[in-house]
Amino acid sequence: MLLRNGHLVDPGQAIDGVTDIRIEGDHIAEVGPDLPVKPGEEMMDLAGLYVIPGLIDLHVHLRDPGHEDSEDLESGSRAAIAGGFTTVVAMPNTDPVIDNVPMATYIQEKSRRLGYADVIPSAAITKGEMGKEITEIGMLKEAGVPAFTDDGKTVMDAGVLRNAMDYGVPFDVLFMEHCEDPYLRDRGVMNEGQVATELGLFGAPKEAEEIIIMRDIMLAELTGARLHIQHLSTARGLDMVRAAKAKGLPVSCEVTPHHLFLTEETVRGYNTLAKVAPPLRTAEDNAALIDGLRDGTVDCIATDHAPHAAEFKDCEFVRARFGISSIEVAFPLAWTRLVGSGQLTLSDLVRLMSARPAQLLGLERGSLIPGYLADILVFDPTTERAVDPSTFYSKGKNCPYTGEQLSGWPVHVLRAGKAILQDGKIIERSETV
Repeated sequence: MLLRNGHLVDPGQAIDGVTDIRIEGDHIAEVGPDLPVKPGEEMMDLAGLYVIPGLIDLHVHLRDPGHEDSEDLESGSRAAIAGGFTTVVAMPNTDPVIDNVPMATYIQEKSRRLGYADVIPSAAITKGEMGKEITEIGMLKEAGVPAFTDDGKTVMDAGVLRNAMDYGVPFDVLFMEHCEDPYLRDRGVMNEGQVATELGLFGAPKEAEEIIIMRDIMLAELTGARLHIQHLSTARGLDMVRAAKAKGLPVSCEVTPHHLFLTEETVRGYNTLAKVAPPLRTAEDNAALIDGLRDGTVDCIATDHAPHAAEFKDCEFVRARFGISSIEVAFPLAWTRLVGSGQLTLSDLVRLMSARPAQLLGLERGSLIPGYLADILVFDPTTERAVDPSTFYSKGKNCPYTGEQLSGWPVHVLRAGKAILQDGKIIERSETV
């Protein structure tokens, strides 16, 4: 297949211009201007469209197994493709928890059978995410699990986390930590501050996140383990990561679209769609995180895609579950709000949403270098349309951006050289047989 006349942006090759791509089998074969069409070769004319590496999301909740009413691997991986993500890392807080090789294998094999996005399982740091006994990290790494997290919970026993890190260092795994002291957060359901006081809601102080960030950075320094801070949300937490990187520590972090673009003000009206953990913070925190994107302190934009069945959000605020369904709108949000405003370049966005996540996972993806897997996103830079959760492939319609006009929508997505999204629609399996 030959992709012609698209505007290719790939910082891995320092390319930003109209460039052709030849795909042979499931890999990139050739990249360059004005490539000749070979006899019998399929050709796609992408004039007016941008071409970038397929996106990689380090943090998604696919609810499978155990909570398939909110999402399952099929709906979640289809939603990922619709959002331009060809690779996603599934969190282990399922039922049962992904904390052993058979569970990880279930995710891998089902993902391959479905044939949409590549779903890579993360595994729990502790068995059952109970925070007591560490999992078989070595066996899980050998089975293809690159990252470990008790996401949704913090490993509160520092000794347990230290032991896991010591054990994991020889296997070069990534420890992804949900940093939130549950005792300090207590009954907090939104950011502690004036808005929470006005709404009569219990607030969660920023320190609940920041104390654990500092503790975990110190443990990374002690053990030499690779530490990744999930869904970082505060300016001071970001400064801690910045200082750790300045010391040369193996520390990375991610931010979510909602912690970049929404604030505690979004909760007004008891908007359950804005209930997340860690909570939405202030405009000052958002501005600091965007500065972190620009200066390289923030490694990745990850969605923390957290779909829920309607009944878990259409209820009183204190009873509503935490989380936002966002994987289908994350890239258009970032393109419109960050690149469209001039705060980032598209090359920056490729680094944050593809190249750097691939590096952290140790994958030969995140670039369109010849020899790499042909995971490709083609998007429309100009056409606007409104966010409409009723059209989501995800079962989770709990999205706070409804009605917002965005551009940058995915048009075509190729996964391992095979077209999965065409003209903005998933190609159904019957069409690809």
